[in-house]
Amino acid sequence: MGNQVLKVFAAKDDKAAAVALSSLIHALDELDMVAIVRYAYDRRAHPQVGVAFPHIKDTYECLVYVQLPFMEDLRLYMFSSLKNNKKYTPTEAQLSAVDALIDSMSLIKKEEEEDTIEDLFPTTKIPNPQFQRLFQCLLHRALHPQEHLPPIQQHVLNMLDPPTEVTAKCQIPLSKVKALFPLTEVIKKKNQLTAQDIFQDNHEEGSNPKKLKTEEGGGHFSLSSLAEVSITKVGSVSPAEDFRVLLRQKRASFEEASLQLINHIEQFLGTNETPYFMKSMDCIRAFREEAIQFSEYQCFNSFLKALREKVEKQLNHFWEIIIQDGITLITKDEVSESPVTAEEAKKFLAPIENQNEEDTAAVLEEGGDVDDLLDLI
Repeated sequence: MGNQVLKVFAAKDDKAAAVALSSLIHALDELDMVAIVRYAYDRRAHPQVGVAFPHIKDTYECLVYVQLPFMEDLRLYMFSSLKNNKKYTPTEAQLSAVDALIDSMSLIKKEEEEDTIEDLFPTTKIPNPQFQRLFQCLLHRALHPQEHLPPIQQHVLNMLDPPTEVTAKCQIPLSKVKALFPLTEVIKKKNQLTAQDIFQDNHEEGSNPKKLKTEEGGGHFSLSSLAEVSITKVGSVSPAEDFRVLLRQKRASFEEASLQLINHIEQFLGTNETPYFMKSMDCIRAFREEAIQFSEYQCFNSFLKALREKVEKQLNHFWEIIIQDGITLITKDEVSESPVTAEEAKKFLAPIENQNEEDTAAVLEEGGDVDDLLDLI
């Protein structure tokens, strides 16, 4: 999880902090425990939850931080077992060949005679190739702003190469794997024409029921459809899809599912960042579509009115996105029970300033006085 491991030290020349941190490190080490901590790069960064474990060496000591996943970061994919399919059951020779290949790729070299261990790929002594390339590009752009970026330096490419000793050890096991797992090209069979296809009536308007069945049956298949069985609530990773799944499988009432969806929308808007605005828009669209389908217009209309009061002043730019997208109240043209007319739905998206101007004009037409105008301000 994450893309880096951090070492935590006390601030330089801060003896009190160094003593406190050293006490924590040794306490964790003696108790064989770790610390669950919150990490934020700065005030604007999203906080992370991670684990900090003690790291004690002869010359220094510190805490090593690694980010932990949230529940929504987990991916549970379900696949049928290969053991139940005799066609794909591996033989003993195949299993031993794969084991030998894995053993040959070990990055640790053991010397049994001298009882020593050598690290063939010492990452602690190798700089991060991504950072090296980034700094190379930044330096080149600062010194030569008009020129194209240079190619990747050879020593950076060498960092990405596996150790030559490991590559040499893998050749024999790899050749055995290739021999035991032959790859054959699958040639697509030509579509066979039936008598119905050859002598079909081109003017026939009716559709072929077999063709319809094939098109419907061969439709949407994805890994997400396999994981639908594990969805029990609206998550933060794909809330709009979770909302639809819960309603489709009737695992929650419309009111319960919509409350969960609204909660995530409020969390997304609280970040005040554009990517989460787009995610909120997906949720609102799904909410409106399902509300129309289930005739739950009142639930959506109440939500949209409350949302407008909340974001029109604090997050006016988000409300402008809603206006541009044309998401408004559900009208009686969409759900017959709804009391909202198309004109009212259109007026709902009008800015407050425009509505005030219309109300002012109405008062003047009716011969209102100054007090009436003051009441409108």
